[in-house]
Amino acid sequence: MTATTAGSGLKWVGRAIRRLEDPALVTGRGNFTADLPAKHYVRFVRSAVASGRIVSINAPDGARIIRIADLVGVGPIRPMLSKFNYQPVEQPILAKDVVRFVGEPIAAVVAPTNAAAEDLADAVEVEIEELPAVIDAREALKRGAPLVHDKVPSNTVVEGRFKTENFDAEFAKAHKIVRATLRSNRQNATPLEARAAHAAFDPGSGRVTLTCTTQMPHLVRTAIADVLKFPESDIRVVAPDVGGGFGQKMSLPGEYVVLVWLARQTRGAMAWSEDRRENLIAGFHSRDQHVEIEGAFDEHGRLIALSSDIAANIGAYSCFPTTCGVEPLMAMAELPGPYDFRAYSCVARGVATHTCTMAPYRGVSRPVITFAIERLMDKAAAAFGLDTDEIRRRNLIKTFPYTSVTGLVFDEGTYVETLDQAVTHIDLKAFRAEQRDARSRGRYLGIGFTTFSERTGYGSPAFAARGMEITPGWETVSITMDPSGLVEARIGASPHGQGLRTTLAQIIADQVGVAPQHVRIIHGDTDRTPYGWGTFASRSLVISGGASLLAAQKIRKKLLTIAGHVLEAATEDIVLEDGNAKVSGTDRTVTIASLARAAYHQTHQFKGEITPGLNESADYDPPGTFSNACHVAIVEVDIETGRVSLQKFLAVEDAGRIINPLIADGQVHGGIAQGIGNALLEEIVYDALGNVQTATLADYMPPTAHEIPPIELHHIESPAASSITGAKGIGEGGAIGAPAAVLNAVNDALSPFDVEIDEMPATPQRIRAVLRTVQKRSNELSKR
Repeated sequence: MTATTAGSGLKWVGRAIRRLEDPALVTGRGNFTADLPAKHYVRFVRSAVASGRIVSINAPDGARIIRIADLVGVGPIRPMLSKFNYQPVEQPILAKDVVRFVGEPIAAVVAPTNAAAEDLADAVEVEIEELPAVIDAREALKRGAPLVHDKVPSNTVVEGRFKTENFDAEFAKAHKIVRATLRSNRQNATPLEARAAHAAFDPGSGRVTLTCTTQMPHLVRTAIADVLKFPESDIRVVAPDVGGGFGQKMSLPGEYVVLVWLARQTRGAMAWSEDRRENLIAGFHSRDQHVEIEGAFDEHGRLIALSSDIAANIGAYSCFPTTCGVEPLMAMAELPGPYDFRAYSCVARGVATHTCTMAPYRGVSRPVITFAIERLMDKAAAAFGLDTDEIRRRNLIKTFPYTSVTGLVFDEGTYVETLDQAVTHIDLKAFRAEQRDARSRGRYLGIGFTTFSERTGYGSPAFAARGMEITPGWETVSITMDPSGLVEARIGASPHGQGLRTTLAQIIADQVGVAPQHVRIIHGDTDRTPYGWGTFASRSLVISGGASLLAAQKIRKKLLTIAGHVLEAATEDIVLEDGNAKVSGTDRTVTIASLARAAYHQTHQFKGEITPGLNESADYDPPGTFSNACHVAIVEVDIETGRVSLQKFLAVEDAGRIINPLIADGQVHGGIAQGIGNALLEEIVYDALGNVQTATLADYMPPTAHEIPPIELHHIESPAASSITGAKGIGEGGAIGAPAAVLNAVNDALSPFDVEIDEMPATPQRIRAVLRTVQKRSNELSKR
């Protein structure tokens, strides 16, 4: 924090207080989109084939059905980039002429109840002439592959290329070259609450209020107004309590556009709630990448050059607003991670296929690229006969600030320190002894390390470098203290479970001298909050927190000026604490509530030194910072069944100044749980024709409490100089580091069999498949 915090006396920042938002949620008084009543309910008729030409759409007599032809004047969703050979592809709000993935909405039906609407959707008959489909990104890159969009010359819709001038020369110096071919299969974010929307027309104002499960209410308002071609002032977007987002709810679905259009046409209220099957088939997917990586190492095991080829399956369309470039371009820029080398070459492609559109998901590409670089490090350790912690120690960034080979500026970090602490806390030497003893008894334990960086809290300069037509980044916070002394902060960020209401209240409370319980955070309502970019990319606490601090400091300055008059003291001698302003070293005091009332009712007393009232705003647009961590997983692999049991998980995190340790730990725990699902369980499976084989939670398996081991957390706090609060983002780190740690542990357990598994998730079937190759080799040798 800045020096002004020292005068507060409360020191709420750093305290593990319980979340202010929880009482309503745990007592069933939450406010969710699906709770809203409506006279009309909408269901979508979806494509049953991955690629085909629509021949006819026939509905029962009297049914209210909306086809693309009915949406006269409604534009497509068309996100744009101006760089990286981006090929814009248009996504019609409802399928037009052709379908491009199983689950694509073709038509919408309306009925008085949700059940009736579902029955009506099932009764609609759609005839589709099937066309060839391509499902895998590598197949889509081949000459002669079916084109997903016939107006685009190839299925490569975005391509980044990067190569340093010294790459060839440095690569040629290699003492050893280590290679890896890796695969991260497709996932779904599976939030507890699937997507939902409620659009209500107000005949008095002519406006529509769209209540929906979104992470970006202001941008949803902008996008829908653009597509439907009416002024933004004609629509209000509200994001109430949101039961998880994880990135899936930051992209614009065409379904929301249809609901707003219907509400305007019928001058009524429309509701849609996605079921779990729809969400798993058509609710934005993630991850799906192929990575080939080569590392050139010198004789001391130091990485001197790195090359990579990345193919990211982006699905049928480009997601709005981030575009399909978000996964491959982030992979290209951030693949080097926390390692210090100066020669780099990368080709990263976003490839269209006949599958569900991809969107950001917690971690956004970094779980995959961290998996790639960390598997490379373990393979290099084996090649050089080094311990896995030692190969990392030799290669980690040690001097700061540090400019990466791709030009990213790393502020102060603790890469070696987190690794060393992890080695100490896990007692690596003792584990190796236990591992040897277990192997002698037919049990196969493994340990896996991951060291990684998490780019967080970056503002508009970082997004501008991507060439996005829409450049997010900054945040605005407006704070009001009313005449009763209650504080209200209106933020553009839109939390969906991160505890942001609590952490921002703690920051503000330290400045204005009240308890966090007296700070109300208003979010998720475009009528009540300043324009903002929502919640994603571990940015909210850093950027919205920075704007909150700046605005609160302005309120604080006014309060001190008023208190100086009332108490007849110099402002520098006044302390704001415990709801009071007092003169240090005396018993002279006045309540902050009375100062607030004076700011409105007694402005004549202050001789023009302050403006009337206590209303202040601030903007914040920082360059960004990096969190970092070391994760360690200990597993046991049952070689007969392929089952992986996690014995322990340890994380040493550096997220700068911790505003609320309780919330920070919860963020890390949740991310690690999702990372374990990524590593071992979760996979959206398509068959060769593009049909989703994992359309229920009986087939698609997110982790439960049974699969999550004890998690031991340790924090290092190195306050970020590039963040005004000193905080770094922490929201995605658990999901970024955990998959690689688990896979490295699995491979360590399998090392006696001289096999490796470089594909996520490492399911029992995949583990048994690689072990069968050992048995087959053994049988062949015995026959010779």
